Amino acid sequence: MNKFTGLVRRCVEDYKMIADGETIAIGVSGGKDSLSLLCALANLRRFYPNRFELHAVTIDMGFEGVDLSPVAELCDKLQVPYTVKRTDAKRVIFDERQEKNPCSLCAKMRRGALNDLMKALGIKKIALAHHFDDAVETFLMSLLYEGRLHCFQPVTYMDRSDVTQIRPMLYATEETVISLAREHNLPIVHNPCPMNGVSKREEIKTLIKTLGVSHPDLKNKIFGAMQRLPLNGWGPGERAPREKDELC
Repeated sequence: MNKFTGLVRRCVEDYKMIADGETIAIGVSGGKDSLSLLCALANLRRFYPNRFELHAVTIDMGFEGVDLSPVAELCDKLQVPYTVKRTDAKRVIFDERQEKNPCSLCAKMRRGALNDLMKALGIKKIALAHHFDDAVETFLMSLLYEGRLHCFQPVTYMDRSDVTQIRPMLYATEETVISLAREHNLPIVHNPCPMNGVSKREEIKTLIKTLGVSHPDLKNKIFGAMQRLPLNGWGPGERAPREKDELC
């Protein structure tokens, strides 16, 4: 855990993610990534020079059979307040509208619910659990499917919602996250979404795995290029860009 927290701390310091006295929400889906981030930030909170508080938040999309009680227990153990916002997104997207490509609408509804919750809690910064592999995959998705050089930023200020997003796990690979989750027996909640594992991101994962056979350092080179160009917001120490976030 200390080694993993060290990766998070380096990312936090490189991109100046945490100021003294802040309260930071953590977007917790119940997956391995967000639970690992929760544990790492709770650990970092104990010794980081800038004092900060945490508040875990979950947007419940309305799928049946999702038990978040183990997540609540972990938050209690880590002394992190935990709030769940219930929505009827599943009913709207899959039952009523029967969207053929539901991911875009789902993202908008989830983002809108999250912004509402952040406002209600009076918190203006949220930590998201995107890691090293997510960044590389997103860059390639933008290049291959949209024809542009783009990726989410390590730190982004969303001016419409007045919320700053930070991604402290960008120096941690998915393999590292998997090892941490297994070693600490994190209470991973199964993702019941029918689109899980069949998205364009899965196609990119397969492509990277195939290319990685002959180019084992492919992901490191892509990530390094993103910082050296740098992409907007990717230069360490660069000021957070301003973006207009969509609200549904």
